[in-house]
Amino acid sequence: MGHHSRRESYPGTSSSRVDYYLHTGSRRLDAVPAGEDLPWPFQKLDGLGADEVRETAYEIFFTSCRSAPGFGGRNALTFYSNHDGNGGGSDGGKPNQVVTKPTSRVKKALGLKMIKRSPSRRMASASVVSTPSSPVAGAASPISHTVPLPFRPRRPMTAAEIMRQQMRVTEHDDNRLRKTLMRTLVGQMGRRADTIILPLELLRHLKPSEFSDSQEYHNWQKRQLKILEAGLLLNPSIPLDKSNTFATRLRDIITSSESKPIDIGKNSDTMRTLCNSVVSLSWRSHNGTPTDVCHWADGFPFNIHLYTSLLQSIFDIRDDTLVLGEVDELLELMKKTWTTLGITLPIHNVCFTWVLFQQYIATGQIEPDLLCASHAMLGEVANDAKREKESLYVKILSSVLTSMQSWAERRLLSYHDYFLRGNVGQIESLLPLVLLASRISGEDLSITDGEKGEKGDITIVDSSGDRVDNYIRSSLKNAFDKVLEAVNSKSAAFERNKELSEVLLQLAQETEVLVMKERHHFSPILKKWHSTAGAVAAITLHNCYGQVLRQYIGEVTSLTTESVQVLQRAGKLEKLIVQIVVEDSTECEDGGKNVVREMAPFDVDSVILSLLGKWIDESLNKGKECLQRAKETETWNPKSKTEPYAQSAAELMKLATTTAEEFFQVPIAITEDLVQDLADGLENLFLDYMKFVAACGSRQSYIPMLPPLTRCNRDSKFTKLWKKAAPCGANFQDLHHMKGAFEGHHPWSSTSRGTQRLYVRLNTLHYLLTHIHSLEKSISMNPGIVPSNRLRFANNRRAQSNSYFESVNLSILAACQHVSEVAAYRLIFLDSSFVFYDSLYVGRVQRGQIKPALKVLKQNLSLMTTILTDRAQPLAMKEVMKASFDALLMVLLAGGHSRMFHRSDHEIIYEDFEHLKRVFSNCVDGLIADNVVDGEAAVVEGVIALMGQNTEQLMEDFSIVTCESSGIGIMGNGQKLPMPPTTGKWNRADPNTILRVLCYRNDRAADQFLKRTFQLAKRR
Repeated sequence: MGHHSRRESYPGTSSSRVDYYLHTGSRRLDAVPAGEDLPWPFQKLDGLGADEVRETAYEIFFTSCRSAPGFGGRNALTFYSNHDGNGGGSDGGKPNQVVTKPTSRVKKALGLKMIKRSPSRRMASASVVSTPSSPVAGAASPISHTVPLPFRPRRPMTAAEIMRQQMRVTEHDDNRLRKTLMRTLVGQMGRRADTIILPLELLRHLKPSEFSDSQEYHNWQKRQLKILEAGLLLNPSIPLDKSNTFATRLRDIITSSESKPIDIGKNSDTMRTLCNSVVSLSWRSHNGTPTDVCHWADGFPFNIHLYTSLLQSIFDIRDDTLVLGEVDELLELMKKTWTTLGITLPIHNVCFTWVLFQQYIATGQIEPDLLCASHAMLGEVANDAKREKESLYVKILSSVLTSMQSWAERRLLSYHDYFLRGNVGQIESLLPLVLLASRISGEDLSITDGEKGEKGDITIVDSSGDRVDNYIRSSLKNAFDKVLEAVNSKSAAFERNKELSEVLLQLAQETEVLVMKERHHFSPILKKWHSTAGAVAAITLHNCYGQVLRQYIGEVTSLTTESVQVLQRAGKLEKLIVQIVVEDSTECEDGGKNVVREMAPFDVDSVILSLLGKWIDESLNKGKECLQRAKETETWNPKSKTEPYAQSAAELMKLATTTAEEFFQVPIAITEDLVQDLADGLENLFLDYMKFVAACGSRQSYIPMLPPLTRCNRDSKFTKLWKKAAPCGANFQDLHHMKGAFEGHHPWSSTSRGTQRLYVRLNTLHYLLTHIHSLEKSISMNPGIVPSNRLRFANNRRAQSNSYFESVNLSILAACQHVSEVAAYRLIFLDSSFVFYDSLYVGRVQRGQIKPALKVLKQNLSLMTTILTDRAQPLAMKEVMKASFDALLMVLLAGGHSRMFHRSDHEIIYEDFEHLKRVFSNCVDGLIADNVVDGEAAVVEGVIALMGQNTEQLMEDFSIVTCESSGIGIMGNGQKLPMPPTTGKWNRADPNTILRVLCYRNDRAADQFLKRTFQLAKRR
């Protein structure tokens, strides 16, 4: 503390000066200035304010010190008596009744500077004499009247006088207290102070007539009852049973006193009940046995509130940053209250630490000596904490440490905000206090085993350095956030890239200023507790700026002049930070390598590559959007005859080509691995689109379900009806006209719109295949590609197959096969069903019956070749041929109950099939080779050959093939042939195929065989 000017005397016998300080210069003892959010560590007291606690604390203090000089001992009580003509003794008392020590041992121990005073020291003026007002005499005011007496020497003030004025107690209230004690101790001068239930004695001995009016008395009485309630009911030191009758009675009396004063007369039942209840509650023990300890003010937190209020009196009321020079004597006197309040030396040390710390904050943190004193006391607390394990002490200590730490750490975690250039040095006082508090609470201590896990070798590690490290990182982060906010506020249009670049450039400049401020002002102080404080601070700012820089990079889609400037400025800032880190880490064992590892380099080259990768992703996202639009809107209608493919494919390939061209225009070296990244993305896009094009169902959805197997009955109802209806039945030409007129220049074509859309899909796939090949050629031959040395490129597909799009090319070929197949089966089994499966050979076989089907087929093929591109026609034609052959097999082997065949029909059927083959053999430009047609026709010819065999031969062949395929071998007596499964792969060696030929054979032998062997039902 500095040398503050102080007045040299108090108006020792006048209360007017006290009232002046009470009303103009006083402060609440538990108050903290607004904004200084110091948490109160102790529980709140319900119904009691700070002034009421302070007045009660003084009453307890005075009572406990009544035998000390100046408090009533050695005729001290008569010194203030109204009957003393001198009004208190002009001699000033004996030397041992006043404070006379010139120095303070406590202040010296706490590091508080001694205040230079004049030799006369604190004196009380004897030039005035006080005549306390006498309520009995009818005085209107409790304020003392002063009468000047000339030529009175000044005398030293007693400790009682100092304490009264420090506690802002009027002389009138002090006189009432003295009178009460005098009346209470009549005949009991040896009574211990801790056995006096002071509020009860005050209520008993002070009458309403001793107060200026009834309202003052009522307020005073309510205070005393609230004190009893707080000490005995709300905060008892010994737990109170809810069923305690004394507590109930006391509570009722306190409640009734709210509306009017209670009767305190000698004959008052209320007063007797009050006395009995208070005495019974005060003299309880834990086990119910008699005790000589009175418990009325020693319950937590009531006792702590009272005691901290007393401790607050050591601060000069005229300058509350100063500790009185008489602090030694005052603290010594306060010890006398310990028995009443249940205070021990460890608890006193904790409370004293808290009071010093609170006063430092309450006075605006302008006196660092108070903080140093709190730290010195905390050292005593640390010693106590090692020994003292009593639960109440641990609770109080934990609360105080938590409160101090929370307040201090709030500032240390943002020291750039709280400590400016003028008060940076206060960190040197605050930081050790926080670290000591953390060690006491055990937060900064950890137990580790010895090296290599050796048992029994346990080491306690002090991790306070980690806490300082956290303060540095947190404070720098908060400071950076505020700088960022300030820079952002200067930008009116933060979203625009140009403005954002300017923000980043300004932020880099401000960050550099922050780096230098930390280096010059804070790091030299923090280095005492953290060897690499400057390096940690620099790295923190590096990471903060790097985070913003990465955010900026995330919003930049291309390399522009502005983005290059930002990256260059970031590189300059990074060089400065690295230099600071290296210089600050020279004393480290590893040369600062561990610290440097925390830095995520800005690496401009990597950022450029990252920007390029982001651009690639965005370009591919445009392709995905194109694909999504296609899925939602594509109708598979060609734009024109010259563009017989889906427009979405043209859009996709145009986008891919543009992306590749712009990619090679980026002003950096394009390496092979970058090209592969682009190619991989485009290939995945092509694959997705290909899957969308090929998603057109399957051929199985158009093939009719196989009817159940029955044996052919020559006399079935259907046969008879057919014979009757045949002469007047519609011919196949009429049946064909029932289908209606067909489209465009193909009046006989039965190709539906759905099938034509499948042709467009097929054209689209071939369009993709052609343009992907052109794109790959343009990419591969680009002269700007630089060979890559990276291992990743050595293992990619390009290095192995010499193609960027090999996978998608193969997949498109498979998709072409699938779409062609689905289109062919739809054309034959759906669009042409009325001339194939629905009508061919229905009822009987006639020569030339297949002609309508062939005519429709030729027209459909003509339309197909008109729609399809040249590349798509061969495969599509081949699939139509296979579907036509399958349709004929379905007619012969699964035609249902409307069809039956004689052995002699096979010749006509064979002729019809030859005509069907000729349609594909003689197609335009030889789209299908003769050997291919013959290969596919072999299966049908084999089935027709079966139809030409006699029934006995068919039955014999069926039995042999069935036994061989089922593993029976030779049939034994009584054995039955198993029903062969339907495989769907018909051929003359398949038992199920032979069985079906028998099922459709119209003769008695086949009928009997099927009935006897499989009990097949007749046709109806």
